[in-house]
Amino acid sequence: MTPDSPHHLGHRDRLKARFERTGVAGLQDYEVLELVLFYALPRRDVKPLAKELLKRFGSLKGALDADREALLATPGIGPHAASLFRVIREAGSLYLRQKAEEREQISSTKELIDYCLSSMGGLKDEHFAVIYLNARNRIIAVETIQEGIVNQAVVYPRKVLEKALSRKASAIILVHNHPSGHVRPSDADIRLTRILQDAARVMDIALHDHLIVGENRFFSFREEGIL
Repeated sequence: MTPDSPHHLGHRDRLKARFERTGVAGLQDYEVLELVLFYALPRRDVKPLAKELLKRFGSLKGALDADREALLATPGIGPHAASLFRVIREAGSLYLRQKAEEREQISSTKELIDYCLSSMGGLKDEHFAVIYLNARNRIIAVETIQEGIVNQAVVYPRKVLEKALSRKASAIILVHNHPSGHVRPSDADIRLTRILQDAARVMDIALHDHLIVGENRFFSFREEGIL
């Protein structure tokens, strides 16, 4: 860097060096966003933009979870930066899913819950997914069965079990999100879980758990003694 170089170039070098020493644990949330924006906006001072994103979306997670239209409505954020945010978010979810898949056995391990929180915790509409497991309780597949507007996802037990049989699954874990953030099950959630448990038992398929996820929290039917 020359004496005439913009001051923010020195700041970038110092922030990158600090990240190499400490990782994100040694950085403020806006500084982590700065690091991301360095690669989308290589020739400008991004600190004010990083702070504006935190102000608009409330947190680092909120900024990364924001939909494309909301990001593009932020002055200074263009298509390249919006796409980079999505890549980071989805790459993180894929990493957590593959980390869970590497486990020798899955029930409701921390790795699986981290994946579910990452992939579904910030969704605006209700999604219902099924995790299919083999006889060794390793993940065969993860599939979204139903997507709907808030609180109106409809799940057909026959569809869930047909897919389990087609994959030769020995067990399943149900996962759905509550966009409201409140993760206590409704009466309808409990009723559906009982129906699926009874139907799966007839087919010699175990229902290991039903997870409800919201932002930064989850509810496990297994841990709460409902299953």
